[in-house]
Amino acid sequence: MRLGTFFGLAVILDQVTKQIIRHTMHLGESYNVIGQVVKITYVENPGIAFGIRVGNGTVFMILSIIASLGVLVYLITHWDEPMGIKGSLSLILGGACGNLIDRILYRRVVDFIDVGIRDLRWPVFNVADSAVVIGMFVLFYSVFVSSKKMEGAKQEVVQEVE
Repeated sequence: MRLGTFFGLAVILDQVTKQIIRHTMHLGESYNVIGQVVKITYVENPGIAFGIRVGNGTVFMILSIIASLGVLVYLITHWDEPMGIKGSLSLILGGACGNLIDRILYRRVVDFIDVGIRDLRWPVFNVADSAVVIGMFVLFYSVFVSSKKMEGAKQEVVQEVE
């Protein structure tokens, strides 16, 4: 699978689901999907992740664009990185771009995935947020596995030299 696929899937799936929510639900409306555990709840987030408000949204948007460009430049200049690292960064970039599209076009991000039990609910999120979180887990795992493999290889070399 090509790296652009991870990026493209994250952006397209995110934007399509948000448009469906925008055009079929009213703000604040909620539907049960799996009992009360998983719901589709339409909220709009003018802040950053999990509804955290920021003083100056424009500054945050510019910083998000700079960070996304940094990830893109890294992907382009470090093409020899293992697939786990490149794939995870592509997912992270796709998620970041999905939310940036909303921030640029609408000044707020549509969130709709609502998970929890009774009053213990995770903040409502979207596909882009999921792509970023999954990408981060894969990145940490890939870096951890890569470092463990390198340590093992170094130990083998040391043992062969002795």
